[in-house]
Amino acid sequence: MQHPIDPKIDCVFKALLGSEGNRRLLIHFLNAALGDDLPAPVVAVEILNPYNEREFLDDKLSIVDVKARDAQGRFFQVEIQLLVLPDLPARILYGWADLYRAQLKSGQDYGALRPAYSIWLLGETLRRGLPDYVHRFRMRDEQGRTLLDHGGIWLLELGKFAAGRERAERVDTELERWLKFFTEGEGLDADALPEWMQTEEMQQAMSTLKGFSEKEREYHAYQARQNYLRQQSSIQRRLEELEAAAIRAQAMTEQARAAEEQARAGEEQARAAEEQARAAEEQARAAAEQARASENRERTEKMQARAAEEQARAGEEQARARETAALQREAAAQAEVERLRRLLKGAPGADDGG
Repeated sequence: MQHPIDPKIDCVFKALLGSEGNRRLLIHFLNAALGDDLPAPVVAVEILNPYNEREFLDDKLSIVDVKARDAQGRFFQVEIQLLVLPDLPARILYGWADLYRAQLKSGQDYGALRPAYSIWLLGETLRRGLPDYVHRFRMRDEQGRTLLDHGGIWLLELGKFAAGRERAERVDTELERWLKFFTEGEGLDADALPEWMQTEEMQQAMSTLKGFSEKEREYHAYQARQNYLRQQSSIQRRLEELEAAAIRAQAMTEQARAAEEQARAGEEQARAAEEQARAAEEQARAAAEQARASENRERTEKMQARAAEEQARAGEEQARARETAALQREAAAQAEVERLRRLLKGAPGADDGG
């Protein structure tokens, strides 16, 4: 080829699966991607939004997904997304819901609804921590019982596929063949295709790449889309860097605030400890004063007790003195009585001798 062409660039991708001349490729891809999940294989399709190269020359925001309906009335959406943005899961679910809802026309009831299948090829990893590169989302409960078998969402992670099959030349399924084509197609030599590319579908796909490579108008459209996607990728990376920087700055601010709060809390704790120490000191002083007052009361009580004891002793001495005086008076009185008795008995002249 004159120029290498990446089949993941949206205009190339839509030309591969969304142009009228490549209906056979779309049918083959749908059967390869959905496989046994389809009750019956796809045999014919009507492309609802066929590829138009002017979309990509005149409108950088052109619709790049592929929508189709098969002979059984089933609806299909195929889209490639090279950048995984935070709101991508919601966008994927909304896209499937819109594909399912848009089937009903005015006056139709729910019995007119047919299965809707949404297939997304992702250039970056969405389901981190999981080794599988194919993810199927169906309407089932926790026991695996189906509410309604009306399609679902399929995610194909190209990065995981490429990492798990690096330098592998053998393909085991048609889905692996397609994913290998999308991840390695840009580096293929159209004149020396490897064995895994030796099928009618892959040769037709390679012919589409050659058309973009060798036709001036198509190649300019390809370059414009590639430059636009690169610019979008650069803008997204810059936004992610700025958001990461803002998150880091916010984290540093929060850490500074937390450190300030901790310092304030430490200061408050120190103040509280100081207040507690002062209170303890005041309590100690009060206790000392109480102890002194108690000691003074004890001294006073002892002195009062001693004084009372002294008073009691003095009273006892006074009582003894009074008793002694009383005894003395009694003895004197007794002596006087005895004398008078003797006088009454008296001997003559006893009065004169007295």
